[in-house]
Amino acid sequence: QVQVAESGGGLVQPGGSLRLSCTGSGAIFSISAMGWYRQGPGKQRELVATKPSGGATKYGDSVKGRFTISRDNAKNTVYLQMNSLKPEDTANYYCNARGLRVGWHEFDVWGQGTQVTVSS
Repeated sequence: QVQVAESGGGLVQPGGSLRLSCTGSGAIFSISAMGWYRQGPGKQRELVATKPSGGATKYGDSVKGRFTISRDNAKNTVYLQMNSLKPEDTANYYCNARGLRVGWHEFDVWGQGTQVTVSS
């Protein structure tokens, strides 16, 4: 079984920064992509950023130029550096990972989410 777990959320003032981390564990053979999504109050879940192993990084329009996604493949970890945070960035942030488990079965897993609140 494969799992991912997020950390790093919290309360920050507008204009501030936070860094989220997400680490995969379990019988991982390879990871094809890791990414971040978010769901704000009364809103649908939306893409924040994804970083495939062999493709282009993609960002949601509302975070371009402010957020940066990166991966440490040796640690099965993805990071999200969030700068110039705005109140509208307040949401529960979810990590997603896709790839192959040991035994060549595909996986597509989500974390429990980490809350980010931007408020003065």
